[in-house]
Amino acid sequence: MKRKRKLNQNNYYSAEADRQFFSVSQYKDFMKCEAMAMAKIRGEYKPEMTKAMLTGSFVDSYFEGTLDAFIKEHPAVFTRKQELRSEFKKANEIIARIQGDETFMRFMSGEKQRIMTFELFGLPWKMKMDSYLPGICITDLKVVQKFRTLPLWRYELQGAVYQKGVELVTGEHLPFYLAVATKERTIDLDIFQITQPVLDIALREIEQNIEHYARVKEGQEEPVYCGKCDYCKSVKDARIRNYSELLEG
Repeated sequence: MKRKRKLNQNNYYSAEADRQFFSVSQYKDFMKCEAMAMAKIRGEYKPEMTKAMLTGSFVDSYFEGTLDAFIKEHPAVFTRKQELRSEFKKANEIIARIQGDETFMRFMSGEKQRIMTFELFGLPWKMKMDSYLPGICITDLKVVQKFRTLPLWRYELQGAVYQKGVELVTGEHLPFYLAVATKERTIDLDIFQITQPVLDIALREIEQNIEHYARVKEGQEEPVYCGKCDYCKSVKDARIRNYSELLEG
């Protein structure tokens, strides 16, 4: 059996790490489109970061202490006049709003970007936590358009794996929280606990699906193409269709 590479901040997002370990983001890729997930693992497809993703990453990197590296990697945060673009000015407003809130900062006061690896459902997993307070809680920072969009991103899957991962590594069963700030004109922020029944259901869902995804990842089964994602659009061949399909909605 090939020895698993020890992960650190420098190689956590490497192609080799993604081949060796499952992660919540990779699991979600398989949920969306198995063909796209495999193309990313093979290095054949790398989706572009949207402005919304970059804004969230700007805030994340600030609290990680890696903002300088983020700006160096993404020079597009500045205009030609070397001024912050509007979306990143908003990110600075969000940062200031967060820093001024005692409760929010308390949840974000744990160890930043703590990496853990573990075996779950017979497979190797990796995770990196935004704020880890041993014996207290796990917190993940999210920047979203509005609070009501949170369930669309299935963050309960992340919470389930993070909670179980910490339990497997340390023996501690900790609650999972989302520390959320919005990009609304008037910034809103709150702490959301994902309750244990929701986390338990999410973990069972992963258990039911992961064996198939593992077989696809190992090349034992062919990946399914969703036919709708950007990757599928980029590799499809044109076909003859009936115009009436478009009228049916």
